[in-house]
Amino acid sequence: MTKEKSNNQNKTVTFNISKSKNFSEWYTDIIQKAELADIRYNIKGFIVFQPWSVLSMEKMFYFMESALRKKGHMPYFFPTVIPEKNLKKESSHIKGFSPDVFWLENVKGEDKLALRPTSETAFYQMFSLWIRSYKDLPFKTYQRANVFRYETKATRPFLRSREFHWIEAHCAHATEEDAMKQVKEDMETTKEVLHDIYGLPFIFFKRPEWDKFAGAKHTFAADVLNPDGKVVQQPSTHLLNDSFAKAFDVKFKDKDEKEKYVHTTCYGPAISRIFASVIAVHGDDKGLRFPWKIAPIQVIIVPFSQDKNVLKKIEEIKNELEKINVYTSIDDSDKRPGEKFYYWEMKGVPLRIEIGEKEIKSKELTIYRRDLDSKEKIKEKDLLKYIEKTSIEIDKNLTKQADKLFENNIKDAKTKSEIEKVIESGKIARCNFCSVEKSGEACAEIIEKETGAQVRGTKLEKEKASGNCVICNKKATEVVYVARSY
Repeated sequence: MTKEKSNNQNKTVTFNISKSKNFSEWYTDIIQKAELADIRYNIKGFIVFQPWSVLSMEKMFYFMESALRKKGHMPYFFPTVIPEKNLKKESSHIKGFSPDVFWLENVKGEDKLALRPTSETAFYQMFSLWIRSYKDLPFKTYQRANVFRYETKATRPFLRSREFHWIEAHCAHATEEDAMKQVKEDMETTKEVLHDIYGLPFIFFKRPEWDKFAGAKHTFAADVLNPDGKVVQQPSTHLLNDSFAKAFDVKFKDKDEKEKYVHTTCYGPAISRIFASVIAVHGDDKGLRFPWKIAPIQVIIVPFSQDKNVLKKIEEIKNELEKINVYTSIDDSDKRPGEKFYYWEMKGVPLRIEIGEKEIKSKELTIYRRDLDSKEKIKEKDLLKYIEKTSIEIDKNLTKQADKLFENNIKDAKTKSEIEKVIESGKIARCNFCSVEKSGEACAEIIEKETGAQVRGTKLEKEKASGNCVICNKKATEVVYVARSY
């Protein structure tokens, strides 16, 4: 990897906000100081992604796309625009998205066009042309794309934007049973990538009837907990109802020679939003901390001297590391060593190698680990073995620390006032509830109105309800989780 140049490389950057005491201000400040995004683009809700976020998200895309391809999904690039008539074909879908759609005006000689808010109505139009026989199923696709939604709430870089960068997977199956297997596979993919690679803990919830994806029979979503007590919805997967297949006439001829409608699913990991959780979950009072696999730079080398032997050695080490695909850079700016340390710690680089004339003579290296915030000395000859071992340790350590987020942060609540106390303390409330079908929506609305939190849904592992609903006092049928969200 070539040397990374930063606009702030020759400026002193100060960062002294406590994440634990003021998460909101910390989040805003680190985005600016670490040069993740520039919010000065003059359209509300749209940001410029800067190299430090792009380099990490490119790796995040790589791992997610690799997981999908290993499971049989094939990549496509679909147009950014969708004809209005496509969106209107599935009435509940367009009704669910109408307020959020960006429309292109004055496109001469064309139907009214929308910037895609999501792509079911684009994919399934083509599925009707491509799928003919049961032998074509399952038909598993995905695309890497930008989608556009006219977000009316307060926007926040990466967390809530009007344009976000994501992957959407669309699949067609012969039976609903096969489609549900796909939904479960999507959940497994989320665990394999989101948790095991990005190091993010989450709880998968089955969303209530009133909070399903527009056009879905069932919606399942992974909620990641932020340090401020709010949850962030990350990848969701949906078993769609038959209205899409019927609206776009997506049929196949089965083994019995009869024509049948396919059963469809969709899955949407929004990489730019997941990146927000990487910032929030792994960062500390010094700034960012990246898991090894998705770090923009994995090793930064800081020379203590301009001595020719030192400069020669750092180039040798950089070349050695790059041969084993370690993303490495050298900070040869004229800043003081302490400033360089502070800067790269704030940027979240996993390892820093410090080299001066003393290290050349002793044939030892001083290495700083960002995950542990500590230094150690190793023999220069052991560097490659050290990197191989430590890179694994860093990811395990960050994931272990992150997993503790949910410890003691889920509290039982038996009354509405107890829900309020749990929510105000920055935790998730677990309570008995009347129903997650439509009949329970009124109780959910009371919770949201009086606490500012939402019923997130039920856990996939069925929990036995007891007693009465925490709001209406009717017999409880479900155990639900309540939290504030972004």
